Amino acid sequence: MKSDKKEKFLKIYANLPLGLRDEIVVVLDDGKTLSWNAAFIEINNDTSVSKIILEKLERLEII
Repeated sequence: MKSDKKEKFLKIYANLPLGLRDEIVVVLDDGKTLSWNAAFIEINNDTSVSKIILEKLERLEII
């Protein structure tokens, strides 16, 4: 079952203009930056990084 955070992210991602998906949306603790597209791949594959991404996006009130 999908988490609420994942569902919110996917809904926002689906409504983003294609050009905006290449923009940086989150910076990880190690300084790496992720675009919407990179975040989507991580979240869609339920990687360990996806949990960090979703927490940061929620903290920033993006989702």
